[in-house]
Amino acid sequence: MRLISIDALQPGMVVARTIWNEAGLPLLQKDAKISIPIINRLRQLNIKYLYIDDKLSQGIEVSELIAPEKRLEVVKVIKDSFKKLRGIEGKDVSYVLDKQSNEIKMLVDNLLESILNSNEMLTVLTDSYLYDEYLYQHSFQVTLYSIAIAKELGYKYDDLRLIGIGAMLHDVGKLQVPTNIIMKPGHLTNEEFDIMKEHARFGFDILRNLHSISLLVAHCAFQHHERLDGSGYPRGLVDHEIHPFAKIIAVADVFDAVTSNRVYREKMLPSQGIEIIEAGSGTMFDQRVVDAFKRSVVHFSNGTIVLLSDGRRGIVAKQNMNNSARPYIRIFEENNTMLKSTYIISLEEYPELSVNKIETEYISHVE
Repeated sequence: MRLISIDALQPGMVVARTIWNEAGLPLLQKDAKISIPIINRLRQLNIKYLYIDDKLSQGIEVSELIAPEKRLEVVKVIKDSFKKLRGIEGKDVSYVLDKQSNEIKMLVDNLLESILNSNEMLTVLTDSYLYDEYLYQHSFQVTLYSIAIAKELGYKYDDLRLIGIGAMLHDVGKLQVPTNIIMKPGHLTNEEFDIMKEHARFGFDILRNLHSISLLVAHCAFQHHERLDGSGYPRGLVDHEIHPFAKIIAVADVFDAVTSNRVYREKMLPSQGIEIIEAGSGTMFDQRVVDAFKRSVVHFSNGTIVLLSDGRRGIVAKQNMNNSARPYIRIFEENNTMLKSTYIISLEEYPELSVNKIETEYISHVE
């Protein structure tokens, strides 16, 4: 299978991965043939990318650490739990969330089991899942990334569990922000952004009153937008003042935000999101956390067409577990000429080579 931009989709192409909605129902089934009406519908749903099957990508698979059924179940529980908090104010929010805490802990325990029992890196599954509200998917994704980073950093189970709970609840304060600000399709005004920034403080106030969850979880919500150089919010804390758990969640939060569709801008591909994180390493984000993150997350997903610095074109065929930034590439084109037979190289063995461009709009002429 390979990743293709919606702008390059053509009638007759075959869907390689089912697209699911928030109810756990398939919107577009695997093996379905693309048609003009389907392309138009995908555009209406704001889908930017799709996995297709063709001869060029034959035998290439995109692995999924969390099974679709489990992912959808977790997001549904997050959604149900958070919806119970909407419209409630003051200590009543903490009371209701306290009653939900066992379910949230169970979700984190299940995710921990999957991550700890696997040596795979996390793959961003582009547009394979659609949710009616970004908050629920984001809470799930940030939990996955945060646990993976913390695992790579060597944290033990009890701390991994706390980090997971903190990540799942890091944005709970957004439930206290007016919906018209959360869902605004354009850029926020300065006044609106000031209100949005208060979600970190709202989250802390909600979580610090819980009897069933550690106070550290409240600090994860309070500090996940703080930055090492003091440029973050809500308190402008600097490096030594920020809890290590919040430093982890900060990286996971930004990466998922930029690699997800938002109402005010389009998503980035994983490698572009990683560049954003790298650019802030040592100034905004903790260097050790960034390095662990880069080892934990797939940079170039399997099935991605890439143009190499020497002009060769290929498709990511397999991940390199020792160096996530240097995967195995199936070369199919040299000097803009399609090869009669492909061959595979490991970028790790060719340090002089780099990926110049990701080509999701590439049209294969292989029949």
